[in-house]
Amino acid sequence: MTDLSPLPAVPPVAIDAPVTRLLKRGALIVLGPLYFLVIAFAPLTCARRRGFRGWYWRLVKRACSRLLWLLGIRVQISDADRAALAADVGSLIVINHRSHLDGFALMDAIPDDKWFTFAAKKELCDAALLRTGFKGAGLVEIDRKSGKHAMQVLAEAVRTMPARKSVVLFPEGTRATTPSLGAFKAGAVVVARDAGRSIRPIVIHGSDRLLPRGRFFPKSGTIRVQVLAPFTCDTAAPVDDDVARLRATMMAAFDGA
Repeated sequence: MTDLSPLPAVPPVAIDAPVTRLLKRGALIVLGPLYFLVIAFAPLTCARRRGFRGWYWRLVKRACSRLLWLLGIRVQISDADRAALAADVGSLIVINHRSHLDGFALMDAIPDDKWFTFAAKKELCDAALLRTGFKGAGLVEIDRKSGKHAMQVLAEAVRTMPARKSVVLFPEGTRATTPSLGAFKAGAVVVARDAGRSIRPIVIHGSDRLLPRGRFFPKSGTIRVQVLAPFTCDTAAPVDDDVARLRATMMAAFDGA
């Protein structure tokens, strides 16, 4: 009789030797606060300078890449997928959410040719230390207390973005705890329809094995970023049909890894 029980999870393979990991993490303890201070306070003195948003966003991306390197984490993305993102226009980006590492991995993987930003809840944008940096970086501020209003604000922001710039959305809304993808909310599809944009699905693999819920410090290993073909909404069909089709597309890629 065939055993249909789930296969055990494969433990992540560390990319650094134990001594190297120890040295890097020691350096992280020293350099981490310095990175944070530069990222947090640079906007306070430079936000009004010409071209600030471009160089500040690249600064944040480089800081994320260095943080992952110090943690012994490598982000793997194929040359073809990187080229597809570099040439991507007229889209919003949708990714699955497995771990607090997902945003850092995405910042590392997306090439500088592709402009992107995140939607941030209003409470974060109101924080005194973060407000200037978030606004300077072009994050889209949304008030999640009013779902309909938040979608209207987000759709309007997307409509006015340059074609090469995309907002990044997590359709699961929170980190999934299921073996596969969690349930998708309709927001990304609604915004894509209202703004007349396609959706560029990105699937993150392995981040939850390095930093699962309840763990403070991540393990060393590899996170894989997979870029899927553009997804076009069918405005003649119900929104829920598009949501189900998008989830099925991303789930096939996630489960087939």
